[in-house]
Amino acid sequence: MQQSEVQALANLLKRHRGQATVFTGAGISTESGIPDFRSPGTGLWSHIDPMEYLSVDALYARPHNFWKYFSKVFGPTLDAQPNAGHIALAALENAGYIHTVITQNIDGLHQKAGAKKVLEVHGHLRTVRCNSCGRQYPMKEALAQLPKVPVPRCDDCGHSVRPDVVLFGDMMPPAFTQALQAVEQSQLVLMVGSSLTVSPANTLAFYASHLAIVNRDPTPADGRADVVVHGTAGQVLTAVTEELKL
Repeated sequence: MQQSEVQALANLLKRHRGQATVFTGAGISTESGIPDFRSPGTGLWSHIDPMEYLSVDALYARPHNFWKYFSKVFGPTLDAQPNAGHIALAALENAGYIHTVITQNIDGLHQKAGAKKVLEVHGHLRTVRCNSCGRQYPMKEALAQLPKVPVPRCDDCGHSVRPDVVLFGDMMPPAFTQALQAVEQSQLVLMVGSSLTVSPANTLAFYASHLAIVNRDPTPADGRADVVVHGTAGQVLTAVTEELKL
């Protein structure tokens, strides 16, 4: 990360103040102790096959295995806390530089950091819902049933529940359409901590009039971005807020 890159990103945010949207991926949450999905050796999917254990098919065909791995993989995330990157984005929103945060993450850390308008295009870990009556419960209540029972069940009707996240094989939620509209109505999209390889969310980068990217590694969209800063989200975004005197 070069100071000139930080200054260029800060200037871009000034130029498009109030007309900028942020898109975040798993890379912003690694500094909160949450592994990403695709990094060789450390990514979650380097240890398990998500289609086998964490897909819609797994949920209904092998519910015991699904909940065993879901609780193991995502249970610790419920207690994670926002890091400097989340806090910096909340500060940018509060100061009027950005108007919406679109995130692929299901950890809820943007809201914990104080962000107000967050579109969660892959759902969230806060709740589960009954497959029969539709009643919602806190995720912690569902996970607390394990391992006393193999599959969490609704207190009202006794049917199984499912997490309010987008699993492999699910349709994208209404939040994705809202995210597309937010990008189309923005002058600048700031991509943070995303490899931009997960479809269809990665397509949002290509609808942006102006694009800025903050990511540890190169992405397929670097060549069309106005500014690219390679570094950790917390370090880069904190430096940007300091440059903007927030």
